[in-house]
Amino acid sequence: MVRTPLGRHLAAGLIGVSALAAVQHAHGADWSDNSIGYRYGTKFAEPFNTQDISKNIINFTHASGYKYGTNFLNVDFLMSDNKDSNAQEAYLTYRHTLDIGKISGKDLAFGPARGVGFTLGVDLNTKNDPGYGSKKRMWVAGPTLMMDVPGFLNLSIFALWESNKPVGIANRYSYDTHPMFNAAWGIPFGTSGFAFEGYMNYIAAKGKDEFGNSTSPELNFDGQIMYDVGTPLGMGKNTFRVGLEYQYWRNKFGNRSTVPGSFAKTPMLRAEYHF
Repeated sequence: MVRTPLGRHLAAGLIGVSALAAVQHAHGADWSDNSIGYRYGTKFAEPFNTQDISKNIINFTHASGYKYGTNFLNVDFLMSDNKDSNAQEAYLTYRHTLDIGKISGKDLAFGPARGVGFTLGVDLNTKNDPGYGSKKRMWVAGPTLMMDVPGFLNLSIFALWESNKPVGIANRYSYDTHPMFNAAWGIPFGTSGFAFEGYMNYIAAKGKDEFGNSTSPELNFDGQIMYDVGTPLGMGKNTFRVGLEYQYWRNKFGNRSTVPGSFAKTPMLRAEYHF
């Protein structure tokens, strides 16, 4: 029996998809890409857990662009082994970036940047592990530079409004508003079929946690080298892709470095089907 239903988060995911669909209907997408992916690793870490954890992760991703900006939605379903109580987690990320130049009708390109944007978004999660049982909510807002590179490279500075209501906490706890530097990229290697993709977050300390402990700045790098196997298999360009992924996460969730499991170095196998 699942201890904490994931349906609550699935409902949030459906709300996000519905909102995204409404935006697309209102503005008309110039391009869109959907994918279902799978990844697996055996070196995941969780705070206050001294063991390496294996996880199977299934995800749905949507990216699209319209006249005035872009949408990004990702929902991960993470399934841990018995070293993490066979816990299940759902994590939703949504970002909407408005292109200020397109809205204003002005060319805002300068130096290495092709444009300036403003990004709004939200992160939601729920996890049914008995020790913590995260129910995160995090609102995100801030400026974005869109760099002039093959593919894309976006650099953002966000303000984060984060709260949680884990096991044993009667009322939802809000952390101090804190900043994050975010880089997100997808850069093809010419016509080779290879691409370098991923993100990096540097998140400042967020004050005291819900148990009264001081938090620490965290660094989360997640990058992958992906190869388009769909083209040589006759499935169409970038329809099916496989690759290697690596995550480096220091002071995970803002936990101090002295906390066991706060530092993860996780290689993964990854595959995704685009439609």
